[in-house]
Amino acid sequence: MIRHSVIFVLKHARGSLQEKAFLRDAMVLKEIPGVKKFEQLRQVSKKNDYEFGFSMEFADQAAYDAYDAHPKHVKFVKERWEREVERFLEIDYELI
Repeated sequence: MIRHSVIFVLKHARGSLQEKAFLRDAMVLKEIPGVKKFEQLRQVSKKNDYEFGFSMEFADQAAYDAYDAHPKHVKFVKERWEREVERFLEIDYELI
């Protein structure tokens, strides 16, 4: 099992229509085959200044690779993520 997570800051003002649209449109990612337990998260710790997180699980590396190459993921990254995310940190975990 692989848990894919990304924490990020948007270029949009907090609570703006653009922020809400980005989060709404990101729900397309959970429709991609192989994605399990998709979650959108709001970061609350004062230990860092990231604002949001996406978390999802995949059965194995092949499922994760298929997600990464899936047209819906590629389109979202190119048309939304690259334009609207100011900075991010991606972390992929495997159970030990």
